[in-house]
Amino acid sequence: QVQLVESGGGLVQAGDSLRLSCAASGRTFSTYAMAWFRQAPGKEREFVARITWSGGSTLYASSVKGRFTISRDNAKNTLFLQMNSLKSEDSAVYYCAAGVVLNKYDYWGQGTQVTVSS
Repeated sequence: QVQLVESGGGLVQAGDSLRLSCAASGRTFSTYAMAWFRQAPGKEREFVARITWSGGSTLYASSVKGRFTISRDNAKNTLFLQMNSLKSEDSAVYYCAAGVVLNKYDYWGQGTQVTVSS
């Protein structure tokens, strides 16, 4: 098993940047594919980005492509999400997720709130 703890959320203005982190503990971090999801009030949880075990391949939702960058540091057991040019519609609780199988996420963090004021 792996335990995930997100951090780095906050209140920013439109156009600002934020960097989210997800610290992992437990089973070897590099054995997990990782992803970020988000959920805004009254909406379903949606996929944001994912990264493969070694970090060699990434995938983004069309709504964030070109503005967000997912990365990982396997030596530090940490996943990142660099968010640039933030928009009000990016406001949500952001969750990191881990899975041994790509695109099947069995472990989730508690989430970190991102609020973007326009």
